Amino acid sequence: MRTAVLLLLLLVPAGAPAQQTSSPHSAEYCGDCHRAIYDGWKQSAHAAAMESRLFQDALKMADSEFGGEARKVCLRCHSPVAGMVDDFALIRKVSWEGITCDYCHSIREVTLSAGNPKARVEFSNVKSGPEKDAVSPAHGTAFSEVHTSSLACVSCHEYKNAQGFPVLTTYSEWNESPYAREKIECQNCHMYNVRGDVVDPRVQRATSEGINLHQMPGSHSVDQLNKAIRAQLSAERQGNRIQVTVKVTNAGAGHFVPTGSPLRQLILDVRLEPFGDGPPQHDQRIYTRTIADARGAVVQREHVAFLKAARVLKDTRLAPKETRTETFLFLVPPGKQARLEANFSYYYSPMASSEAQQKIKFLTLSRLIR
Repeated sequence: MRTAVLLLLLLVPAGAPAQQTSSPHSAEYCGDCHRAIYDGWKQSAHAAAMESRLFQDALKMADSEFGGEARKVCLRCHSPVAGMVDDFALIRKVSWEGITCDYCHSIREVTLSAGNPKARVEFSNVKSGPEKDAVSPAHGTAFSEVHTSSLACVSCHEYKNAQGFPVLTTYSEWNESPYAREKIECQNCHMYNVRGDVVDPRVQRATSEGINLHQMPGSHSVDQLNKAIRAQLSAERQGNRIQVTVKVTNAGAGHFVPTGSPLRQLILDVRLEPFGDGPPQHDQRIYTRTIADARGAVVQREHVAFLKAARVLKDTRLAPKETRTETFLFLVPPGKQARLEANFSYYYSPMASSEAQQKIKFLTLSRLIR
């Protein structure tokens, strides 16, 4: 059966005319030829956007508290295909594929307006992408300037709710940063070039073995977090006190850290443990955006943040290329030795049932205090 499918694909002429279709293809259909790309995408947060248990829990609560309109808000980005084909009951398989292949490669244009950015999507036999010389035996191809820029990401990574509150500001953060001025787009960091076949060699021989990384690593990736955050730890004895200094720099993210959901946090935890007698001491700094609803109550649940957040009470996040110097004081008697450790964690959601789901530890600095 697979051989027959491949032969049929090979019989379709390159540059085949566009055929409008009201039903976007499943990612599995695309993955039959684009196997390396599909395998990478399957490991991405985009692929898990719908099936994530955290999202499913939030969706149920939003449904229960705010009704069907809240469901549409959530699915707007977690299943954009469902919104386009009016499948809010999530009957179709493709609606469960999150940010799926045929959605992204059917984007023709993105419009920025006073409200929310909007992508114009046309499901057809022509697939758009960043390559000018792409050809396919199975479908038409079209070069898209959008896919070479951060505009490809803006319709889901920039969002104002019904109160006009900017819940998601990742695109704006990037657009106002040095990265935008230097033409370093989202794809440069999250979809960098890797070795792989654009199309399975059994379908079509390709001259290039370079593809954009469709795994799209982000804040769930230890490697990505370590690229973003740099830190230096120092300590100075002052009599019976130790002054600890931690310099923290957002060295690699083209947006604030953390970004995305207002409930995310970057946590710096500094711990001093004396050798021998004496209890451990610790202190911390939390980099986050504290938000409130229209009544001034602090919002602590994710679905409420997206639907009812109205203002920022405090924003301590790290801007792109910003360095923050944090100081801590601990009591250590002269002549007493201790171990000093600074740990960085990225915190996702208070709704998670386990600490492993709530946060990821990605950077540790330590030294001996004499």
